[in-house]
Amino acid sequence: MKKASALPAGVVFGKPVNLRHLPWLIIVILSVILAELPRTVFPRWVQKYPTGWRLSLADWISAFMHWLTVDAHLGPLTVSGFTRALSFLLDLPLQLASMVLATGVLKGQGSEAVMLFPPVPWFALIIAIAALSWTLRGWRLAVGMTIGFLYLAVFGQWTSAMVTLASVLVAALLSAAGGLALGLLCVRSATFGRLLSPLLDVAQTMPVFAYLLPMLILFGFGPVSAMIATVIYAIPPMVRVTVVAIQGVPDELRSLGSMTGCTRRQMTWRILLPTALPGLMVGVNQVIMLSLNVVIIASMIGAGGLGWDVLGALRRLDIGGGLEAGLAITVLAVMLDRFAQALVPDARRSGPSGSRSHHRVIAGALALAGLLWIAAALWPAIAHYPESARLSTGPFWNDLVSWINIHFHDPLDVIKTFMLLHVLMPVKRFMLALPWPWVVTVVTLAGLWMGGIRLALTVGLMCGFMAVVGLWQPAMITLYLCGVSVVIAMLLGVPVGVIATQRPWLMKSVEVFIDTLQTLPAFVYLIPIVMLFRVGDFTAMIGIVLYAIAPAIRYTAHGISHVPESLIEAGTMTGCTRGQILRRIRLPHALPDMLLGLNQTILLALSMLVITALVGTRDLGQVTYAALSKADVGQGVVAGLCVAFIGMISDRFIRQAIRQPGS
Repeated sequence: MKKASALPAGVVFGKPVNLRHLPWLIIVILSVILAELPRTVFPRWVQKYPTGWRLSLADWISAFMHWLTVDAHLGPLTVSGFTRALSFLLDLPLQLASMVLATGVLKGQGSEAVMLFPPVPWFALIIAIAALSWTLRGWRLAVGMTIGFLYLAVFGQWTSAMVTLASVLVAALLSAAGGLALGLLCVRSATFGRLLSPLLDVAQTMPVFAYLLPMLILFGFGPVSAMIATVIYAIPPMVRVTVVAIQGVPDELRSLGSMTGCTRRQMTWRILLPTALPGLMVGVNQVIMLSLNVVIIASMIGAGGLGWDVLGALRRLDIGGGLEAGLAITVLAVMLDRFAQALVPDARRSGPSGSRSHHRVIAGALALAGLLWIAAALWPAIAHYPESARLSTGPFWNDLVSWINIHFHDPLDVIKTFMLLHVLMPVKRFMLALPWPWVVTVVTLAGLWMGGIRLALTVGLMCGFMAVVGLWQPAMITLYLCGVSVVIAMLLGVPVGVIATQRPWLMKSVEVFIDTLQTLPAFVYLIPIVMLFRVGDFTAMIGIVLYAIAPAIRYTAHGISHVPESLIEAGTMTGCTRGQILRRIRLPHALPDMLLGLNQTILLALSMLVITALVGTRDLGQVTYAALSKADVGQGVVAGLCVAFIGMISDRFIRQAIRQPGS
């Protein structure tokens, strides 16, 4: 007698299902039921975390900062005196860079200042940069750098761009050097690396506004505080890249160094760092991009430059002025990126030969630039780009947005209303209706299921922290707004990444688009969005999606394009259609890369919170921004920690999912 075949682990409508996922289906159903129940069903302490149970962490932090700046001493100096002395030292390289590039040598202050010697004029700097670029990578880089700097002069952005360039150069050098040193320490001491890792996570995910106020209190209002905040924001990628690059040095080279009798110092400087240099320059590139990413926020505390111009344009809703200043930041980012890449020796590409005549040409170009600088000091009128030769696209962009607003107001309003009524508001009501103990429990259970007791305790405590400090409601609004934005970014980004990999010409266009989105300050494209849709959650959502969509596209394209050809050939030989190869081979193989893209998309969405707070949101970003305006250090730091914890919870879950792709 033939034995009956066993049924699958679970069957729904005649189709097998994985019973491992059944508990989460039950949790989703229970969450919907709990959100729909009347609030009177729950005890009051379940509906809202009791005030008497709250941890007064914000007050403690504020009291600590007051004690630190008033009563605390470091030897004969107060802490405040020490930080102001440190601020004076850090201001020296910043002033030197500003004098050379932007302000010149001044005598006196304010309106009474007299210029003793001008900064490098635009034409002299272009000649010097073109000569150096030609030395490093030949005429292509020289032409590109010349066009970039000419754009800054022709469109009237030169002075502001030089102020920004001076700040970014000093901040990037400090971040790169500090990140390199910390990365080497992490390589040498695993314990130090484990202790530093959570601090790097917090620095990378906490909004910059959260630590702007402590910097202001400790170091005073001005460019130095902005520079220190920039360094804190930009240093984590350099540390992580340094660790990966040093650990990636082949063992054969390490063995060679040991056999030749290298000391630890010689091993580091003669073998490890030169070998890891291409990887380290990736970290330098990230440092430069992140430094430019916070120039607008830094301008709020005295940094000035292009960031101040963009911020002023946002306040005036001047799309043209904001776009030109924002594009100037993008141009600076591209030029600094290309120049930093050119500093890395590459056997495949080289600049002109090192002949004696070549050196004479370079020396002559630099000498000419120096003579022109002296000439600008003697005849100040030639130092500035002529007003009559300047161009501006500002009126065009202003007229374009006005035309769109006039002719497409009704369709745009329909889209906005639909999204608000059918997507944003229902999700917002659902998140706010969930009892806080239930959310903490679900997050803890998810951690236990995915990574065990350690992950469960970590994510559970992070989630509970938001309730304990009294910021549960803003945290849920943050989760709703970022969640909807990330879902939309992935729904748009993944198909674009998949399609672009199949068409090389389209991939080039997409890369230009996402590079522009990543380097163009978010404030810039908030201006037309505000003009078209006014302030509110819908406007914030569009801004977040535009800013965060780049990793979704980039990581999807990278994963799809790096599927081994052997797998594609095997699928073709078994008769798979093009769609089946995509669904059954390419997408599953690219899933880890797509999850990394999701992780980066979430982090970028969270980093936009403080910026979107300027357009009417009521989330943790608004709490952080309000704390900065009220000089409430404790509340700003606590709100920033809540944002960081949301990012760290998602990061832990996604990384665990990458390790267990079959779960």
